[in-house]
Amino acid sequence: MGTFKVNGGKRLSGIITPKGAKNEALQVICASLLTSGEVTIRNIPEILDVNNLISLLKALGVKISRHSEGNFSFKADTVDIDYLRGEEYKLKSASLRGSVMMIGPLLARFGKGFIPKPGGDKIGRRRLDTHFNALIRLGAEFEYYHKEDYYRVEAGNLKGTHILLDEASVTGTANIIMAAVMASGTTVVYNAACEPYIQQLCKMLNNMGAVISGVGSNLLTIKGVKELHGCDHIILPDMIETGSFIGLAAMTGSAITIKNVSYDNLGIIPQSFRKLGIDFERSDDDIIVHAQDHYEIETYIDGSIMKIDDAPWPGLTPDLLSVLLVVSTQARGSVLIHQKMFESRLFFVDKLIDMGAQIILCDPHRATIIGLDNQIRLRPTTMTSPDIRAGVALLIAALSAEGMSIIYNIDQIDRGYMDIDKRLNAIGADIERLE
Repeated sequence: MGTFKVNGGKRLSGIITPKGAKNEALQVICASLLTSGEVTIRNIPEILDVNNLISLLKALGVKISRHSEGNFSFKADTVDIDYLRGEEYKLKSASLRGSVMMIGPLLARFGKGFIPKPGGDKIGRRRLDTHFNALIRLGAEFEYYHKEDYYRVEAGNLKGTHILLDEASVTGTANIIMAAVMASGTTVVYNAACEPYIQQLCKMLNNMGAVISGVGSNLLTIKGVKELHGCDHIILPDMIETGSFIGLAAMTGSAITIKNVSYDNLGIIPQSFRKLGIDFERSDDDIIVHAQDHYEIETYIDGSIMKIDDAPWPGLTPDLLSVLLVVSTQARGSVLIHQKMFESRLFFVDKLIDMGAQIILCDPHRATIIGLDNQIRLRPTTMTSPDIRAGVALLIAALSAEGMSIIYNIDQIDRGYMDIDKRLNAIGADIERLE
């Protein structure tokens, strides 16, 4: 596993551009399985999770061409369904959580799908009941093999139905949409996730010949069609990268311009950073973050402590709570961070406490941060990246700390951030990658 040696305490300056959205890429790449026509996808982030998914589709028989950085074409006209029962497939698909979104398109087009329990971040329970209960409602036969941790779904003919999701799962909604687009009849999905990733998937599928209405809301209506055709799709910039760069600028007191962020698709993210006192402005589709020596956390109208929590879209994405937490450690004031969705995502704060941050971990879901107002700088330390988002939060902390920090297990960061060391070094960071 790789390691970062970070010489922190430097002010950064310059321009940085977010890569394509990882979460969208995993969905739309899986959607290419729905047609034998050629699907061209642009702005794909060439990160570990995405590269592993592309490798998995290639092994399945999908013809894949890389035209330039981030631009690929997929043609799934010779898919080897028997490969799904082999040991190699089990090994490859178990290594990333995004592989679960192959189930919907495989079931819709080939009538069967197999997948081992998917991998991904170890941030708490991430059940798949929402996926499979909805597929059963569409007419699929489901079986779970406990000894092998293996899932099977099969269906001779999927039929449209009314589905009320028990949670607004993003990957669950994506799987259901991709299964329903070729089901006979009409499917209505209530409590659907409506993140920009899902909106983009629906727009892509409609361009392929699907009939989906209600895009952008939590009520989707999907009229099944017999087949889909190829299309050309462009992935949005990654809003999690954009938020991470805002947080990085704040923690290092830097002036940074973040280019081409698709501002109108950021939702409540800019407002959430403003609650921490971060000073930035919008310029066309860019964000200009101003250098600040101090920033102050807002309070509620009655003067009580601010709370920042995650919620289904258009609420705040849970993927940015780790960054908001680390940024608040150097603010003036206090804030309660409430991570509702995953019970292990806040456990990385012990590393920040080691660095001198004043944090009270109330329980697995809540942490109170007493900001140091840059009066006491974080100390460099040695730490290990536990997951993608905590990993980049720890990297931001290390860049703000004066002195040398070591971060192990940076493969976790590489799963979500493409060439992050090179891109940050280009604007003044000092990060050395050790293999």
